[in-house]
Amino acid sequence: MEKVLERIQTASIGLDKDRFLRQLLGYLAESLQEVTGMDQAEGFISLVGQKIGDELNAHYLQSLKLTSLDRHQIAAVLVDLKRRIDGDFYLIHADERQLVLGNRRCPFGDKVIGRPALCMMTSNVFGVIAAENAGYGRVDIQKAIANGDGHCHVVISLEASETGAGREYFRSGE
Repeated sequence: MEKVLERIQTASIGLDKDRFLRQLLGYLAESLQEVTGMDQAEGFISLVGQKIGDELNAHYLQSLKLTSLDRHQIAAVLVDLKRRIDGDFYLIHADERQLVLGNRRCPFGDKVIGRPALCMMTSNVFGVIAAENAGYGRVDIQKAIANGDGHCHVVISLEASETGAGREYFRSGE
């Protein structure tokens, strides 16, 4: 019996907490997409993203001892938060109207492929942080690893306009 227990404990099965949680989230998103449809799955994931966005924004502001972030700080925070969770986002362009970010590695790893509803986490976290600090944010995920694009291309508009694709976010209380 001891040899069996030892073999079990030393078996190479590629399981650790991080992989398990990524797998759990991937299957949860996939199940939501299949059972409720893409719109509803994105809606459920958006609720979680909203809460995480609010929490992360508060943590950054508190840690930096700021009451709000300027446009350059918003970009730096978005890149940093993804770095902290093993994403590989980088700034492509920033001006008064928008931020453009690229990404070479999704924090969800290969568990995101075929599960684009998980992109709502990025949309909501980015949108909440942009809106809470700039007053408005529209997030357009133009390319996504989840869709098989091989990389992500995300445009965050910081000024409201009549045109433009993506999801809109507004400062809370406005």
